[in-house]
Amino acid sequence: MELTFRIGGRTQTVDVPDKNLLGVLEPNEVRAELTGEAAVRQALAEPIGTPRLRDIIRPGEKIAIVTSDITRPMPTWTVMPALLDELYAAGAAPEDITLVFALGSHRGHTEAEKAHLAGERAWREITCVDLNVEDCVHIGTTSRGTPVDIDRRVAEADRRICLGNIEYHYFAGYSGGAKAIMPGVSTRAAIQANHSRMVESAACAGRLKGNPVREDIEEAAAMVGVDFILNVVLDAHKEIIRAVAGGVTAAHRAGCAFLDTLYRKELPRRADIVLVSQGGAPKDLNLYQTQKALDNAKHAVKPGGVIVLMGSCKEGLGEKTFEEWITSAPTAHSLIERIQREFRLGGHKAAAIAMVLENADIYLVSDLPDELVRKLFMMPYHTVEEAYAAAAAKCGPDAAVLAMPYGGSTLPWTGDLEV
Repeated sequence: MELTFRIGGRTQTVDVPDKNLLGVLEPNEVRAELTGEAAVRQALAEPIGTPRLRDIIRPGEKIAIVTSDITRPMPTWTVMPALLDELYAAGAAPEDITLVFALGSHRGHTEAEKAHLAGERAWREITCVDLNVEDCVHIGTTSRGTPVDIDRRVAEADRRICLGNIEYHYFAGYSGGAKAIMPGVSTRAAIQANHSRMVESAACAGRLKGNPVREDIEEAAAMVGVDFILNVVLDAHKEIIRAVAGGVTAAHRAGCAFLDTLYRKELPRRADIVLVSQGGAPKDLNLYQTQKALDNAKHAVKPGGVIVLMGSCKEGLGEKTFEEWITSAPTAHSLIERIQREFRLGGHKAAAIAMVLENADIYLVSDLPDELVRKLFMMPYHTVEEAYAAAAAKCGPDAAVLAMPYGGSTLPWTGDLEV
């Protein structure tokens, strides 16, 4: 069968014998009865696991709403009008409501960025602030030893509402839910302690039960107390196609289940060779972005197999810390050891690549110089045909092959993990 993959702005094809092809994974068709603000209002009217927010809030209570920062695709500006209407229906006063942007370990926003994220109405009516890591309250320590130090305005509020978008997260299982609290409004020490567990095998995309990172996050949030969440699922155009509201766990799980209907793909078994593309430009401009497809592909490859990763990467590696970590590492395994000592954004992606290399070889089809690719612990190729021929030579004539032309949007699932 002839398979086609997008790499940057071009396409490449490769012929794989039908007897070897295990399958071709593509996202399911998206169908949504309600979208955008209409979906948000429906979710608020039909919460999961809690009464309506207007029946929870009491007049005079201080309310902290925690939402994503500018590095995330959460459309807070679309969500806030409906949420404010619900709060005002409960008798909440604008001066008692604070919107806190969950920076985690990211940079602070400009005033213009805050105004954009909040949306015109929220920016005008309520207080909108960034996380302040210099003024946190110590709540306690999780059973895994993570300090729970939370922004004072969130910790001391009478009510806490968490916003976010739900997508696969390669070591927390899924985004959304309690992640607004940890790492969203937590200190760097807390983030280091929590995220250092990304190296454990159960810390992976699509897994909730037994995931040490996710369970630690939710334990921390339970210690703080979350009264209500409002999460959304976005389509490829970053438009809301589903919203869920209510209990921090119950509503989040409902959103995760919906996401699975779109992007989780059941497989009968793992493949010897996985051919995976990020889907072309602009998703594969650099290796930092292309890594997302690699991390999904790792769930489909057999131990000792080969992942043929395709991405133009014409703009290079894509992030300074990522580049420093991966190009200076003496071995791939040293990156895993380093992330356990020192969690740093950027460095975590280098460690994630190293974790894949513990299990499989990576053949990279890209526009990067061959010498640089080898320095990244991968084998360089210029066409998918060349890379597949090399992989087939390594794995043998009966090697099972899986194709993932939209690797960043499909999560292979072999049934060996519980959600």
